[in-house]
Amino acid sequence: MAKAARSSEKVPKSRAALTPEAREKQLIALAIDVAEEQMRNGTASSQVISHFLKLGSTRAQIEKELLEKQRDLAAAKAEAIESSAKMEDLYLKAAKAMKSYQGQEDEEDEY
Repeated sequence: MAKAARSSEKVPKSRAALTPEAREKQLIALAIDVAEEQMRNGTASSQVISHFLKLGSTRAQIEKELLEKQRDLAAAKAEAIESSAKMEDLYLKAAKAMKSYQGQEDEEDEY
């Protein structure tokens, strides 16, 4: 029978990420794995323990929710600005069409 893999053995290398964002995620995942291993072994520094305690706090959860809502609000504002620009364009086209229906020529078309 094969022996169970020990936690101290090296994990096989995964393929390098193609983008900087993906690489950052890989490194973060590795750091979290190391921190987890240290916490299980009882060798984690006070900074590592404090970091994860703060992540689990009520304040951190509220701040995370607030950031998500601010992101949604910013997206909604951008969408509203884009929509108002489209509406303005539609109003200008409608006004131009009304003038042409009345037989008035557009001043820009005369030249």
